[in-house]
Amino acid sequence: MSSAVLVQVTDGVATLTLNRPDSGNVLDMDMGRALLDAALRCEADRGVRAVVLTGAGKNFCFGGDVRGMAGQGDAVGAYLNELTTYIHAAISAFTRTRAPVIAAVNGTAAGGAVGLACAADLAIAGKGSRFTLAYTGIGMAPDCGTSFLLPRIVGRRRALELFLTNRVLGAEEALAWGLINQVVEDAEVLAQAQALATRLADGPTESYGAVKRLIERSDPGIEAQMAAEGRAIAAQGLHPNGIEGVRAFVEKRKPKY
Repeated sequence: MSSAVLVQVTDGVATLTLNRPDSGNVLDMDMGRALLDAALRCEADRGVRAVVLTGAGKNFCFGGDVRGMAGQGDAVGAYLNELTTYIHAAISAFTRTRAPVIAAVNGTAAGGAVGLACAADLAIAGKGSRFTLAYTGIGMAPDCGTSFLLPRIVGRRRALELFLTNRVLGAEEALAWGLINQVVEDAEVLAQAQALATRLADGPTESYGAVKRLIERSDPGIEAQMAAEGRAIAAQGLHPNGIEGVRAFVEKRKPKY
């Protein structure tokens, strides 16, 4: 398995760690493949009874690899189609698995990382954690299930505000909006998430799985929506707005749309 995602299973708890701390654990192609591999492993392993998803270093994840997109040129559409295929399949596996999935959000969660936090069944964040969508800031479209999950968690108006203004939510506001379940000291995020996972791993896993399936069936459509997201972000990557937004990000200047 790629070192882009570390997998450790202890006493029924699988801890998945996005492991590119020097780049903010960005979701590049290697990370996408590794995340899918890890998610499928957790889904298939009957010994895994709870999952914790976290990021190595100071930050959970900065979202998509914008610099990687910038280097693709005219191939960026195909690149984004492939990348979202891996990540969206991983998210589908997390939603299918009978084991509860807990996001342990340390530092910043941006773009697709917000989708990963939303896709988890429960989310714990540190007091210093920050959440931002960032897509329209670089002329791109949402992915990682955010356009499906976020409105259902925080409401349509608040979701549109986050998508359109790209404003940053601090941990306490994210808690008040229902984006996360708990705020703890920054140094305690992973420990608290693992403690909760351990408690859930000792519980009725099949019952938890039934709860997840029933909730999913009450509001179907995430996989179809993620397929639409993949097509949209790929198209936007080839649009002049997306090209300019990504270029401006890399060049550290204000985009000119």
